[in-house]
Amino acid sequence: MNWLILIIAGLFEVGFTTCLKLSNNFTRLGWSIAFLISISLSFFLLNKASQTIPIGTAYAVWTGIGAVGTVLVGIILFKEPSDFWRLFFITTLIASIAGLKFVSQ
Repeated sequence: MNWLILIIAGLFEVGFTTCLKLSNNFTRLGWSIAFLISISLSFFLLNKASQTIPIGTAYAVWTGIGAVGTVLVGIILFKEPSDFWRLFFITTLIASIAGLKFVSQ
């Protein structure tokens, strides 16, 4: 169950980075509020998950989900580049996250 909580925490990390971009330097109130809600939920859920998952593993997985998700949001929503090397290293990061999950059981 805590792995699911950790994944949700990572998705909220993607949410808060996306809201950060859309808030336009906190000048757009709705996106700024969404940022605060997302970041609060992300950290709350990370804390909950790290009660049973080793903190180093939980933090690495949380950060990895956030990094991969944020890059994908950037490519899809903000038309950021998606060249071979960028996709290669995102894939490597995903493999590393999966590896941490499998060795942490």
